[in-house]
Amino acid sequence: MATPGVRPLIAGNWKMNGSTAEAAALAGAVAAGAGPGPDLLVCPPFPYLPGVAAALAGKPVAVGAQDCHAAAKGAHTGDVSAPMLKDVGATYVILGHSERRANHAETDAAVRAKTEAALAAGLTPIVCVGESEAERLAGEAEAVVTSQLDGSLPDGFAAAGGVVAYEPVWAIGTGRTPTEAEIAAVHATIRARLVARFGAAGGGLRILYGGSMKPSNAVAILALANVDGGLIGGASLVAADFLAIAQAAAAAPR
Repeated sequence: MATPGVRPLIAGNWKMNGSTAEAAALAGAVAAGAGPGPDLLVCPPFPYLPGVAAALAGKPVAVGAQDCHAAAKGAHTGDVSAPMLKDVGATYVILGHSERRANHAETDAAVRAKTEAALAAGLTPIVCVGESEAERLAGEAEAVVTSQLDGSLPDGFAAAGGVVAYEPVWAIGTGRTPTEAEIAAVHATIRARLVARFGAAGGGLRILYGGSMKPSNAVAILALANVDGGLIGGASLVAADFLAIAQAAAAAPR
């Protein structure tokens, strides 16, 4: 069962997809289908974030961003700061996603600095960790995830209610998913590390699973110990699929 007393979070990472019209339609469909159960969050591309935030104002769906800069302002052409995200309606921000780590060479130190910036701006960070396929095959998955946690999370993370997302790199967008035993093992490792680092507060932080979660496997994954929701990629672009995953979270034993 998922962590007792912890409210699940189902977060949709829309990545670099959509248009103004598509973002509005998707946000509206998610809001219309939202019911009692887990917290819901959508993270559109930055150009659509203000519009989505306005459309979801007063609705039971939070809005987040997909990244932020470590600085609050300055000469950083093309970047967006955490205070700017807060200003246009974001309450969460995804940091350290494997695509950012791989495509933009983001180190644990860089993710930590961004997380500190998010906390300073009053945003809830969702910090992503996960191993590559080579690391998994070498038996290094849990060591890699532990190292990323140690390097990416600042001291104030637990007190601010930060979120961790485990996303095995080789499962993202591939349709492949670790076994339930593999997911449970890594989530147990994350939980133990959070408790060791932050004490009792670490026992109540949400740990999401990300990596090809869809309606067909959500029920089984969300029933696992220490799985407190999902960071959903492709399935979050289809409102019916995203809501079906939310319903699976609502039904998961706690």
